[in-house]
Amino acid sequence: MKNRKCLVINGPNLNRLGKREPGIYGAQTLEDLQAELVSFSRGLLMDLSFEQSNNEGDIIDFIHGAEGEFCGIVLNAGAYTHYSYAIRDAIASVDVPVIEVHLSNVHAREEFRRESVIAPVTIGQISGFGFDSYRLALQVFHNQQKGDTL
Repeated sequence: MKNRKCLVINGPNLNRLGKREPGIYGAQTLEDLQAELVSFSRGLLMDLSFEQSNNEGDIIDFIHGAEGEFCGIVLNAGAYTHYSYAIRDAIASVDVPVIEVHLSNVHAREEFRRESVIAPVTIGQISGFGFDSYRLALQVFHNQQKGDTL
């Protein structure tokens, strides 16, 4: 059977969900997100692992460590999305597909949030759907495992 494990990586300030700008990010916490994703992934017959760090180097290490262990990475790199060439290079260096996710619609916010330096090395970007952004990414990995492709 194919690898059915996905890694969910959350970057800087995602540990502040529920407290940080609830008008943009909502009142639910990172723990709420993880619990909801675990429940959702059961229906997909997938196992999830979670990492969160406010440090760029940790995120790079999580990405490197995913190779050979996970069928995909769901990555919310937070503000690193817009300027971390080191995270971009880490994604490009591994043979694990990555989907970039964001809770808010980054294209409808401040101009600096509209550019992603990591998007060109991911298989796609999902933004603006809150926790559903993560669920949609997991659904993509599930569909790929089943052989459903575009």
